[in-house]
Amino acid sequence: MTDDPQGGNPRGLLFVAELANTVRQDPEVGAAELQALLERHQGPPFRLTEADARELREAAAPLVRLLGTEDADRAAEQINALLDRHPARPRLVRLPGRPWSLHTEAPPDAGLTHWLLSTAALALSLWLSERGRCAWGRCAAPGCERFFVDTGRRTPQRYCTPRCATRVRVAAHRAQAQRADG
Repeated sequence: MTDDPQGGNPRGLLFVAELANTVRQDPEVGAAELQALLERHQGPPFRLTEADARELREAAAPLVRLLGTEDADRAAEQINALLDRHPARPRLVRLPGRPWSLHTEAPPDAGLTHWLLSTAALALSLWLSERGRCAWGRCAAPGCERFFVDTGRRTPQRYCTPRCATRVRVAAHRAQAQRADG
């Protein structure tokens, strides 16, 4: 999985957040859309069938719950449960033109669900342990429910995009101006 181009290095979590957002937005998302998502994030070279798409949609459910968790202790319990069910075999891998990075290696007979959940659990566990908190979340903008990965270093992120943050700031400014005029 690709790293964050801005240097936040969320180790595949941008893929996990986009997968969760995609499945929440379209619970019947098809193989072609999920294939494109995998390719956008330089995931493994799976050729997804509609049965694979159904499997991925089902496997995304625990990730959606986990990304909605704000309590670090509860998140750690959920991550550990995933790692118990889908053990990650960490391996250092060097992709062409990239530095060494930690990936999971699935057993030869493991399927798509094992790959997804072991990879996501390892990435989430590393991110939680490095940040000391759930450095992910659900957008705080009214009407937006999208998940994001917090790549900032100082103030915890509250919005999925600068656009949502700006929309909230502009609405607050207009409300304040109305109160001052009224």
